Amino acid sequence: MLSFAERLDWVRVARTPNVGSVTFAQLRRRYGSAAAALEALPILAARGGKRLTAVGRDVAEAELTAAGRLGAQLLLSDDEGYPLLLREAPDAPALLYRMGKGKLDDRPCVAIVGARNASALGIRFARQLAGELGEAGLVVISGLARGIDAAAHQGSLASGTIAVLGTGIDIAFPPENEALYGEVLKHGLLLSEYLPGTPASPGNFPRRNRIIAGSALGTVVVEGAVRSGSLLTARMALDYGREVFGVPGSPLDPRAQGPNGLIKQGATLVQGGGDVLEVLRPIMAGGLAAPVPDAPRAPPDDDSAADAGRAKVLELLSPSPVGIDELARQSGVPPGALLIVILELELAGRVRRHPGYKVSLD
Repeated sequence: MLSFAERLDWVRVARTPNVGSVTFAQLRRRYGSAAAALEALPILAARGGKRLTAVGRDVAEAELTAAGRLGAQLLLSDDEGYPLLLREAPDAPALLYRMGKGKLDDRPCVAIVGARNASALGIRFARQLAGELGEAGLVVISGLARGIDAAAHQGSLASGTIAVLGTGIDIAFPPENEALYGEVLKHGLLLSEYLPGTPASPGNFPRRNRIIAGSALGTVVVEGAVRSGSLLTARMALDYGREVFGVPGSPLDPRAQGPNGLIKQGATLVQGGGDVLEVLRPIMAGGLAAPVPDAPRAPPDDDSAADAGRAKVLELLSPSPVGIDELARQSGVPPGALLIVILELELAGRVRRHPGYKVSLD
């Protein structure tokens, strides 16, 4: 168990500008202690070409005080209570707040997501499906949005449900789901990676979706347009090596285009809970572990090679994302040194990470 001072310092690292989830994980693996990571941050950023100051201790203390007043628990990825499957994801949240009923995260989860402007039949089916899967021992996880998400939570309140928020853990969004938020808090579990008090913002919800996909053995899409957040969640599930399911719908309904397309691409067609259980039961029999893509390893101490290759890496980077493996091949920079360069440039605000282990100039 980390001491309060060490936990406070990791909050300072995580909340420092330009420290994303992947960078936080690399810093933690490379330096071991928060104090060492805090000391290294300005040095690494300076090598990337910019000055960087870590978040102050008072800011981190204020965050933990606010969370404590709410009764929210702050988790790092190796803390008890952090979703077991999520910690395997390469972009798992550095920090995660949770409130509500404990022990749900010890059970296998299935995600049910779909359209906010859902049809009456879609809502009915999502509620029914959530109930069936809950009775079979699965915890249903979704995003507390209106429509399919809300129906999935309602159908699984009795058996166990987890709502992942795109706001601070103390904010019910959308407002019409405030009563449902209270029911989940009472009977289920709320999760959020955002600071208490963080309002809803469009950019928060795609990030929220990775927590949903990463925490579940599989994701079921009930309704959703081709470019909807539900389809983004399904793609994230595929990236994590998880199962994807689609509920078929009428070709005349635009909300059916997303799941119908997933089924055409190989997703399991779902007409009831049995279709999901048939796929997931063999996986559950092997324990709570799921295959995930191999992530680049934490950078070793290879600063001299990083110094020698930094200019070449910058020359190859552009505003278009490129895979780290491709960057290593073209630059000739050893993988460990390349990860150091990317780490330094990200901390300097010059590089942006993308899904699939890709980076681009920011």
